[in-house]
Amino acid sequence: MEPLAVLALSLFLGALISLISLVVSVSRKAPPQQSDEHSKVSNGVNEKNVASKKQKLLRSRKEKIQQHVFTHPLLAASLKGHTGNVSCLDFSSNGKYLASCADDRTVRIWSTKDFLERDHRCMRANVELDHATHVCFSPDSRAFITWLANEETIRVFKMIKKDDGSFTFTAAPEDFPKRHKAPIVNIGIAETGKFIMSASSDTTILIWDLKGEVLATINTNQMNNAYATISPCGRFVASCGFITDVKVWEVCFNKSGVFQEVVRAFDLKGHSAGIYSFAFSNDSRRMATISKDGTWKLWDTDVQYKQQQDPYLLLTMKCDVSDSCRIALSPDARVVAISNGFNITVHNAKTGKQEEEYVNVHGEEIADLAFDINRRFLVSCGDRALRVFHNVVGYRAVIDEMEGGLKKATTNAMRERLQLQIDSAKNALDAFCTKKQ
Repeated sequence: MEPLAVLALSLFLGALISLISLVVSVSRKAPPQQSDEHSKVSNGVNEKNVASKKQKLLRSRKEKIQQHVFTHPLLAASLKGHTGNVSCLDFSSNGKYLASCADDRTVRIWSTKDFLERDHRCMRANVELDHATHVCFSPDSRAFITWLANEETIRVFKMIKKDDGSFTFTAAPEDFPKRHKAPIVNIGIAETGKFIMSASSDTTILIWDLKGEVLATINTNQMNNAYATISPCGRFVASCGFITDVKVWEVCFNKSGVFQEVVRAFDLKGHSAGIYSFAFSNDSRRMATISKDGTWKLWDTDVQYKQQQDPYLLLTMKCDVSDSCRIALSPDARVVAISNGFNITVHNAKTGKQEEEYVNVHGEEIADLAFDINRRFLVSCGDRALRVFHNVVGYRAVIDEMEGGLKKATTNAMRERLQLQIDSAKNALDAFCTKKQ
C-alpha cells in the first residue's frame, strides 16, 4: 500500500504543477494580446498623424507654387510659361523678341507682336544640367548668351529658324572658360558685335571676344560691383557699386576691328551714397542713376569726354529705395521706371514727376526691368510671370513734345504730319485711360 500512496501523491503533485504552469502561461500570453491591440490603435493614430502631415505638406507646396495674382488697367499682358522664378529679361535689337531665363533650366523666347493677343506663344531652349541667371541677345537676334549658375561661365546658344517659323536652339560645343571668382551681376554683348562683357560682384569686369578669349580685365576699384552693363551704342562699359560714382570706360578697336585697349571715358558724380543701378538711353546720350541716398538722377552724357568735359546733371528727384532697386530709362529718354522691392513707379524724365505706380506686381522682389526698343511697353520679372505694361507715360510725353513742335511748325505739311502723329498717340492713350477708369 505504501508504494501506491507514493504514486498517487506524485500524480497529484504533477497535475497540480501542470495546472499552475497552464495558468501562468495563459496569464503571460494575455498581455501580449492586449499589447497587440494597443499597438494597432497606436499605429492607427500614427498613420493618421503621418497622413495629416503629408496633407499639410502637400497643401503647403500647393500654396507655395500658386501663381501670384496681379491685375491693373495698364497691364497689357502677363507672360506665363516658366515654372521657376525669372531672374533676367532682354529684348532683341530688332524689337521682335523678348528672352527670359529662370531657375527652371529654360530660356524662353517670346514674340512681342503677341503681347496684346489673348495667347502668348513662346519657344523654349533647355539649359542642360544647369540653369541660367542672365540672358542677352546677340545684335543680329540670331543667338543669345547665358550665364550658367552652377558652371559659373558663359554659354552661347544659336537660334535656327525652321520652315514653320519656329526656332531650334543649339548650344555652342564649348562654354567660355571659367575666370570669375565671385558671383556675376550682369553680362552683355556689344551692339557692334565686337565684344562680350561679364561683371562679377567683386571689382572685376572681363571683356571677351566672341570666341571666349579674354581681351581685357577691368578693376573697378569700388569695393564691389552692384551693377554693370554695355551701352546700347556698343562703345562703353559702365559699372556702379559701393562708391558714389558711376564709372564709364570706352572699349577701343582700330579701323580693322582689332581690339586695342580699354580707357576711362567719364564718371557720373553727384550722389552722396553708393549707387544701386543705372541705365542708358538708346543713343547713349542720357543716363539715369538711383542711389542709396534716396534719389534718382538724370544725366546728359553727350559730352566731349576726350577733352575732359564732364556729363551734365539734368534732374534730381527723391524716391523710396531698397537693396533690390532697379532703374530703367526708355530708349528715347522720355520715361524713367524704378522698381523697389515688389513695386514699380514710372516718372516723366523731363519733369521728374511720378505719373504711375504699380503695387505688388510680383510675388517675389523684382529682379529685372526694361523698356522695349519701340517704347510701347515696360516689362518686369521676379516670380514665374513677366508683367507687360503699356508705356502710357511715354505716350503723354510724346504728345506734349509734338504739341510744342506743332506751335513752331513753319509749313502746312509739317503741321499735318505732326497732327496725325498727335491724333494717333491720343487715340492709343485714350484707349488705355478709358480702360483704367
